[in-house]
Amino acid sequence: MRIAVMGATSQIARDLVRTMNNSDAHELTLLARRPDAVHAWLATFARGSRHKVNDLYSLQRNASFDAIINFVGVANPAAAASLGAQILEITRSVDDMAMAYIERHTDCRYIFLSSGAVYATSFDEPATEQTCVNLPINSLGAEHWYGLAKFIAEARHRAAANLAIVDLRVFSYVSRYQDMDARFLVTDAVRALRNNQTLYSAASQNVRDYLHPRDFHALLECVLSHAPVNTPLDCYTRAPVEKWKLLKALHAEFGLSCEVLESGAGVNATGLKPMYYSLNRRAATFGYAPSLDSLGAVLEEVEAYLAEHKQ
Repeated sequence: MRIAVMGATSQIARDLVRTMNNSDAHELTLLARRPDAVHAWLATFARGSRHKVNDLYSLQRNASFDAIINFVGVANPAAAASLGAQILEITRSVDDMAMAYIERHTDCRYIFLSSGAVYATSFDEPATEQTCVNLPINSLGAEHWYGLAKFIAEARHRAAANLAIVDLRVFSYVSRYQDMDARFLVTDAVRALRNNQTLYSAASQNVRDYLHPRDFHALLECVLSHAPVNTPLDCYTRAPVEKWKLLKALHAEFGLSCEVLESGAGVNATGLKPMYYSLNRRAATFGYAPSLDSLGAVLEEVEAYLAEHKQ
């Protein structure tokens, strides 16, 4: 299958390329605003890579793709906070390109990387198929722009019911290659381990569902092999993990030192989400069966990162 990967500099896109690199099942064309950065990255791990690299805007000049995967977005809370409402225009402009392409080439599939933030709920409980969006429309704030950008894109996709569009909602994601300076719980913990420091974490409890790159790839393959359809799918692992269970496991496995703070720590660009995961298992009807739970995904990736970055 000939696949265009939009936003090829994003971490989740890079992980997908790594996973697919030794397979002949797909021919990838990696599209980015900075193709030179993609070439430089490919050279670090894939000498003689067969993947094509081009400018993001070259999509419109190519009529040979069987699928488009759109990874364009923001990678961490600090970036989302700094962009603010600009994320609305960034998301719309790139989505416009993909939509224009599949409107002309109706046999092409479009997979859009969405987010659990699309639910725009407090996540006092996990999302389900019945969860409704709850936006304070008269007082939108900085924490709403990211989720609202995804919501608007998904609404456009459902309106184009005749086109094959699948929105994959990622809640939390973990990778040994992700930016460890980003302000997530796992990256904060990894920095503390790497630098032999103490992790300071807020006393509050939360639950997260950390998707592993292998399971993301497995879900994507299920979507690509399924009959064309227009639908959203929530990403999930075999089980989410509570924060303190995760931190205790990181202590037991790697010696993480942690202290509790009464006030919050970290960046909450899209709002606090105590139970940020989904119970919607519609992806199972596509044949998706995750191989890892969240705890296993985090431990595997943290171990791999620490092994590669021994001081």
